[in-house]
Amino acid sequence: MTSSLRDLVDRLSRQRGVRASLIVSEIDGLVVDSSLRFGEDGERVAALAASIYRKARLSAGAAHLGAVSFLQLDADQGRLCAVGRDDLVLVVVAEPSANVGLIRVELFKAVETLA
Repeated sequence: MTSSLRDLVDRLSRQRGVRASLIVSEIDGLVVDSSLRFGEDGERVAALAASIYRKARLSAGAAHLGAVSFLQLDADQGRLCAVGRDDLVLVVVAEPSANVGLIRVELFKAVETLA
């Protein structure tokens, strides 16, 4: 299982503009596996992404909107994109100029691999 997770984060990291890719536990925000550029703080990103994803999932459920399929946070210095399955969240941190459409496609392919 570990090598398949490593393959997932490596594949996501190869996308143009991606600075970090992580597999995170939604429950506690701990890093399961990651591929980070020098200078990226994986533990902080993991905790933030897990918290935001969990709150979005719970909020969507409370509003009877169904399941959260894709989460995107845009900021001045970059983007955070996330998809989840079971208790795991796949997270990508990308540059502001990165093609989110391509990243989204790769995230959906990767989350299907977790099934």
